[in-house]
Amino acid sequence: MPLDLNAVTSYVEQNIGDFHQRRIAGLNGLQLRKVLGKKNPYLYKAKYMLFSQDIVRSITDAYISSQEETIFGNWLEGLALFINHEVYGGWKSGITGIDLEFDSDGYRNIVTIKSGPNWGNASQIMKMKSSFITAARTLRTSNARVNVRAVNGCCYGRDNNPDKGDYFKYCGQRFWEFISGEQELYTNLVEPLGHQARERNDDFMAAYAQVINQFTQQFTADFCNANGTINWARLVQHNSGIHGPATEPDPEPDEAEAAE
Repeated sequence: MPLDLNAVTSYVEQNIGDFHQRRIAGLNGLQLRKVLGKKNPYLYKAKYMLFSQDIVRSITDAYISSQEETIFGNWLEGLALFINHEVYGGWKSGITGIDLEFDSDGYRNIVTIKSGPNWGNASQIMKMKSSFITAARTLRTSNARVNVRAVNGCCYGRDNNPDKGDYFKYCGQRFWEFISGEQELYTNLVEPLGHQARERNDDFMAAYAQVINQFTQQFTADFCNANGTINWARLVQHNSGIHGPATEPDPEPDEAEAAE
Protein backbone atom coordinates (compact mmCIF):
# COMPACT_ATOMS: atom_id res chain seq x y z
CA MET A 1 0.00 0.00 0.00
CA PRO A 2 1.17 3.62 -0.47
CA LEU A 3 3.19 5.03 2.39
CA ASP A 4 1.28 7.25 4.82
CA LEU A 5 3.75 10.04 5.64
CA ASN A 6 1.64 11.03 8.65
CA ALA A 7 2.24 7.56 10.09
CA VAL A 8 5.99 7.99 9.54
CA THR A 9 5.94 11.39 11.25
CA SER A 10 4.01 9.94 14.18
CA TYR A 11 6.48 7.04 14.49
CA VAL A 12 9.46 9.38 14.47
CA GLU A 13 7.97 11.76 17.03
CA GLN A 14 7.06 8.88 19.33
CA ASN A 15 10.44 7.14 19.06
CA ILE A 16 13.12 9.79 18.48
CA GLY A 17 13.25 10.35 22.22
CA ASP A 18 14.87 6.92 22.57
CA PHE A 19 17.84 8.10 20.51
CA HIS A 20 18.32 11.17 22.70
CA GLN A 21 17.97 9.15 25.89
CA ARG A 22 20.62 6.72 24.69
CA ARG A 23 22.94 9.64 23.83
CA ILE A 24 22.74 10.92 27.38
CA ALA A 25 23.02 7.44 28.89
CA GLY A 26 26.16 6.82 26.82
CA LEU A 27 27.59 10.14 27.96
CA ASN A 28 26.91 9.40 31.60
CA GLY A 29 28.57 6.01 31.23
CA LEU A 30 31.91 7.40 30.01
CA GLN A 31 35.05 6.89 32.08
CA LEU A 32 38.01 9.20 31.51
CA ARG A 33 40.73 6.58 31.91
CA LYS A 34 38.96 4.21 29.51
CA VAL A 35 38.56 6.90 26.87
CA LEU A 36 42.19 8.01 27.28
CA GLY A 37 43.27 4.43 26.68
CA LYS A 38 41.74 4.49 23.19
CA LYS A 39 43.23 7.70 21.79
CA ASN A 40 46.70 8.59 20.51
CA PRO A 41 48.52 10.63 23.19
CA TYR A 42 51.41 11.45 20.84
CA LEU A 43 48.99 13.35 18.60
CA TYR A 44 48.07 15.77 21.36
CA LYS A 45 51.73 16.44 22.13
CA ALA A 46 52.46 16.98 18.43
CA LYS A 47 49.59 19.49 18.26
CA TYR A 48 51.11 21.35 21.22
CA MET A 49 48.00 21.03 23.35
CA LEU A 50 48.71 22.67 26.70
CA PHE A 51 45.30 22.83 28.36
CA SER A 52 43.74 19.90 30.19
CA GLN A 53 40.27 20.84 28.97
CA ASP A 54 41.41 20.92 25.34
CA ILE A 55 42.61 17.31 25.55
CA VAL A 56 39.54 16.24 27.52
CA ARG A 57 37.15 17.81 25.02
CA SER A 58 39.04 16.39 22.03
CA ILE A 59 38.99 12.79 23.25
CA THR A 60 35.46 13.03 24.59
CA ASP A 61 34.06 14.58 21.41
CA ALA A 62 35.70 11.91 19.24
CA TYR A 63 34.32 9.13 21.43
CA ILE A 64 30.83 10.67 21.54
CA SER A 65 30.76 11.11 17.76
CA SER A 66 31.56 7.44 17.19
CA GLN A 67 29.03 6.36 19.79
CA GLU A 68 26.28 8.55 18.37
CA GLU A 69 26.79 7.17 14.87
CA THR A 70 26.22 3.68 16.24
CA ILE A 71 23.17 4.66 18.29
CA PHE A 72 21.55 6.60 15.48
CA GLY A 73 22.39 3.93 12.91
CA ASN A 74 20.50 1.38 15.02
CA TRP A 75 17.61 3.83 15.38
CA LEU A 76 17.43 4.39 11.62
CA GLU A 77 17.31 0.64 11.08
CA GLY A 78 14.20 0.53 13.24
CA LEU A 79 12.67 3.35 11.20
CA ALA A 80 13.43 1.53 7.95
CA LEU A 81 11.79 -1.65 9.27
CA PHE A 82 8.69 0.31 10.29
CA ILE A 83 8.38 2.02 6.91
CA ASN A 84 8.89 -1.17 4.94
CA HIS A 85 6.33 -3.03 7.04
CA GLU A 86 3.79 -0.26 6.39
CA VAL A 87 4.24 -0.55 2.61
CA TYR A 88 5.31 -4.13 1.85
CA GLY A 89 4.57 -5.99 5.09
CA GLY A 90 8.29 -6.60 5.59
CA TRP A 91 9.69 -8.10 8.77
CA LYS A 92 12.82 -8.27 10.90
CA SER A 93 14.72 -11.25 9.53
CA GLY A 94 15.58 -14.17 11.76
CA ILE A 95 18.49 -15.14 9.52
CA THR A 96 21.96 -14.30 10.84
CA GLY A 97 23.46 -11.26 9.12
CA ILE A 98 20.16 -10.16 7.55
CA ASP A 99 18.17 -7.24 8.97
CA LEU A 100 15.07 -7.09 6.78
CA GLU A 101 13.06 -9.39 4.54
CA PHE A 102 10.19 -8.42 2.27
CA ASP A 103 8.56 -9.44 -0.99
CA SER A 104 8.30 -7.12 -4.02
CA ASP A 105 8.41 -7.41 -7.81
CA GLY A 106 8.48 -11.20 -7.60
CA TYR A 107 11.55 -11.23 -5.34
CA ARG A 108 12.21 -12.11 -1.73
CA ASN A 109 14.47 -9.23 -0.76
CA ILE A 110 17.07 -9.89 1.91
CA VAL A 111 18.57 -6.66 3.19
CA THR A 112 21.43 -5.80 5.49
CA ILE A 113 21.17 -2.19 6.65
CA LYS A 114 24.17 0.05 7.33
CA SER A 115 24.35 3.70 8.23
CA GLY A 116 26.56 5.00 5.41
CA PRO A 117 28.28 3.59 2.31
CA ASN A 118 31.84 3.31 3.71
CA TRP A 119 30.98 0.99 6.54
CA GLY A 120 33.42 -1.88 6.23
CA ASN A 121 36.71 -3.27 4.99
CA ALA A 122 37.23 -6.09 2.51
CA SER A 123 36.88 -8.88 5.09
CA GLN A 124 33.64 -7.42 6.44
CA ILE A 125 32.19 -7.14 2.96
CA MET A 126 33.16 -10.76 2.32
CA LYS A 127 31.36 -11.70 5.53
CA MET A 128 28.25 -9.88 4.30
CA LYS A 129 28.40 -11.72 0.98
CA SER A 130 28.69 -14.99 2.84
CA SER A 131 25.62 -14.07 4.90
CA PHE A 132 23.70 -13.38 1.69
CA ILE A 133 24.68 -16.76 0.25
CA THR A 134 23.70 -18.59 3.43
CA ALA A 135 20.40 -16.72 3.67
CA ALA A 136 19.50 -17.50 0.04
CA ARG A 137 20.31 -21.17 0.61
CA THR A 138 18.16 -21.20 3.75
CA LEU A 139 15.19 -19.64 1.95
CA ARG A 140 15.47 -22.03 -1.02
CA THR A 141 15.47 -25.01 1.31
CA SER A 142 11.83 -24.28 2.11
CA ASN A 143 10.91 -22.88 -1.32
CA ALA A 144 13.10 -23.94 -4.22
CA ARG A 145 11.43 -21.50 -6.62
CA VAL A 146 11.91 -18.35 -4.58
CA ASN A 147 13.79 -15.58 -6.37
CA VAL A 148 16.16 -13.99 -3.87
CA ARG A 149 17.53 -10.47 -4.25
CA ALA A 150 20.34 -9.48 -1.86
CA VAL A 151 20.69 -5.82 -0.98
CA ASN A 152 23.12 -3.81 1.12
CA GLY A 153 21.07 -0.77 2.09
CA CYS A 154 22.77 2.40 3.35
CA CYS A 155 20.70 5.11 5.03
CA TYR A 156 22.74 7.98 3.63
CA GLY A 157 25.35 8.64 0.97
CA ARG A 158 25.61 7.72 -2.68
CA ASP A 159 26.82 4.83 -4.81
CA ASN A 160 26.23 5.31 -8.52
CA ASN A 161 27.13 1.70 -9.35
CA PRO A 162 24.55 -0.24 -7.32
CA ASP A 163 24.90 -3.58 -9.11
CA LYS A 164 27.78 -5.36 -7.39
CA GLY A 165 27.20 -8.68 -9.14
CA ASP A 166 26.48 -10.79 -6.05
CA TYR A 167 24.24 -8.14 -4.51
CA PHE A 168 22.91 -4.62 -4.94
CA LYS A 169 24.06 -1.64 -2.92
CA TYR A 170 21.41 1.04 -2.55
CA CYS A 171 22.44 4.23 -0.75
CA GLY A 172 20.57 7.33 0.34
CA GLN A 173 17.65 8.13 -1.95
CA ARG A 174 17.85 4.76 -3.70
CA PHE A 175 17.62 2.89 -0.39
CA TRP A 176 14.65 4.78 1.03
CA GLU A 177 12.80 4.51 -2.30
CA PHE A 178 13.58 0.79 -2.49
CA ILE A 179 12.01 0.02 0.89
CA SER A 180 9.08 2.44 0.57
CA GLY A 181 8.26 3.02 -3.09
CA GLU A 182 8.48 6.77 -2.42
CA GLN A 183 11.10 8.62 -4.48
CA GLU A 184 11.29 11.67 -2.20
CA LEU A 185 11.10 9.91 1.16
CA TYR A 186 14.78 10.59 1.86
CA THR A 187 14.08 14.34 2.07
CA ASN A 188 10.65 13.98 3.68
CA LEU A 189 12.32 12.34 6.70
CA VAL A 190 14.37 15.41 7.57
CA GLU A 191 11.67 17.53 9.19
CA PRO A 192 10.18 14.96 11.61
CA LEU A 193 13.68 13.96 12.79
CA GLY A 194 14.01 17.44 14.27
CA HIS A 195 11.07 16.89 16.62
CA GLN A 196 11.94 18.60 19.93
CA ALA A 197 15.60 18.60 18.85
CA ARG A 198 16.39 21.88 20.59
CA GLU A 199 14.90 20.79 23.92
CA ARG A 200 16.57 17.38 23.72
CA ASN A 201 19.92 18.93 22.85
CA ASP A 202 19.67 21.33 25.80
CA ASP A 203 19.41 18.30 28.10
CA PHE A 204 22.36 16.69 26.36
CA MET A 205 24.54 19.80 26.61
CA ALA A 206 23.85 20.10 30.33
CA ALA A 207 25.03 16.52 30.81
CA TYR A 208 27.97 17.12 28.45
CA ALA A 209 29.16 20.18 30.39
CA GLN A 210 29.05 18.20 33.61
CA VAL A 211 31.15 15.40 32.12
CA ILE A 212 33.73 17.80 30.65
CA ASN A 213 34.11 19.60 33.97
CA GLN A 214 34.46 16.35 35.89
CA PHE A 215 36.93 14.89 33.37
CA THR A 216 39.01 18.07 33.37
CA GLN A 217 39.27 18.00 37.13
CA GLN A 218 40.22 14.32 37.08
CA PHE A 219 42.72 14.76 34.23
CA THR A 220 44.44 17.61 36.08
CA ALA A 221 44.67 15.52 39.24
CA ASP A 222 45.96 12.38 37.50
CA PHE A 223 48.05 13.65 34.60
CA CYS A 224 49.36 17.09 35.52
CA ASN A 225 52.40 18.11 37.55
CA ALA A 226 52.12 20.17 40.71
CA ASN A 227 52.82 23.33 38.70
CA GLY A 228 49.85 22.60 36.38
CA THR A 229 51.78 21.41 33.30
CA ILE A 230 50.78 18.15 31.64
CA ASN A 231 52.86 15.13 32.62
CA TRP A 232 53.17 13.61 29.17
CA ALA A 233 55.21 10.62 30.30
CA ARG A 234 52.51 9.64 32.79
CA LEU A 235 49.81 10.07 30.14
CA VAL A 236 51.67 7.92 27.61
CA GLN A 237 52.37 5.26 30.25
CA HIS A 238 48.66 5.09 31.04
CA ASN A 239 47.82 4.72 27.36
CA SER A 240 50.62 2.50 26.10
CA GLY A 241 52.63 1.06 28.97
CA ILE A 242 52.86 -2.73 29.33
CA HIS A 243 51.42 -2.55 32.81
CA GLY A 244 48.82 0.08 31.96
CA PRO A 245 45.07 -0.52 32.23
CA ALA A 246 43.51 -3.02 29.88
CA THR A 247 41.23 -1.48 27.27
CA GLU A 248 38.68 -3.04 24.98
CA PRO A 249 39.47 -2.90 21.24
CA ASP A 250 37.88 -0.16 19.20
CA PRO A 251 34.55 -1.12 17.61
CA GLU A 252 34.47 -2.47 14.08
CA PRO A 253 33.75 0.12 11.38
CA ASP A 254 30.17 -1.02 10.84
CA GLU A 255 29.51 -0.72 14.57
CA ALA A 256 31.11 2.66 14.92
CA GLU A 257 30.17 3.99 11.50
CA ALA A 258 31.71 7.07 12.47
CA ALA A 259 32.53 4.30 11.92
CA GLU A 260 33.01 4.71 8.84
